Amino acid sequence: MLPFRQVDVFSDERFFGNPVAVVHDADKLTDDELAGFARWTNLSETTFLLTPTLPGADYRLRIFTPAGELPFAGHPTIGSAHAWLEAGGVPRGEHVVQECAAGLVPLRRAAGSGRLAFAAPPLLRGGPVDDDLIARLTAPLGLTPADVIGARWCDNGPGWVGLRLASARQVLDVRPDFAAIEQPTGLIGRHPAGPCAVEVRAFCPPSLGITEDPVTGSLNAALAQWLAGDVLPSSYVAAQGTVLGRRGRVHVERAADSTVWVGGDAHTTVSGTVSI
Repeated sequence: MLPFRQVDVFSDERFFGNPVAVVHDADKLTDDELAGFARWTNLSETTFLLTPTLPGADYRLRIFTPAGELPFAGHPTIGSAHAWLEAGGVPRGEHVVQECAAGLVPLRRAAGSGRLAFAAPPLLRGGPVDDDLIARLTAPLGLTPADVIGARWCDNGPGWVGLRLASARQVLDVRPDFAAIEQPTGLIGRHPAGPCAVEVRAFCPPSLGITEDPVTGSLNAALAQWLAGDVLPSSYVAAQGTVLGRRGRVHVERAADSTVWVGGDAHTTVSGTVSI
């Protein structure tokens, strides 16, 4: 039996964020066992805490969707760090340092709130998106290329392409044909006023075993690397999950050294042991 926690991430209200299943002490599990358990939980991500292999790391994390492994994902990073700390983990230095397939990811406590925030990892692919791909991505979303006022590759592991729409209302009104989505696609549009600067949605192709992700740290991180401090303020709050009945809140800050920190609240909702 292994220690287990399920953590709700990116909401200050329980059961309104994005849950991640976290299995502790998972070093002896095989790849098939990791993948099989992730399929069984049927959450957007399931993670496994292991002994680190890189100098400076506090723990190693493997991240699985129901369909396969990801090199990096945001809400699993915050949720797993929360679970590791709650289980008695003590960081070696000032920050918690996670090792994953994308490298070392530092996490810090936000001053005044205690919420965890991770430093956005470098993009694997950035830059402009060609017109043909924009057309293929917008069609299953019921949009046209003319609806897109900005597009960038935002790939920090999952393969995101970011599409900027003129308003949060346009983002909320999208009703996708999920079966036709071919690339992980993120939408962002500005709210005219209120506590949240933008609305974000994240759509995934059927091959990932996810349709719409409720609240997505990796996408918000990459969108912030593109837009924060330029089109958007250097610090802002993004809303996500609204259409799904969630109240996700992602706290973004671009620091003076240009590091983008992506933070959110985390609550353990289930704890115990699991047999794998």
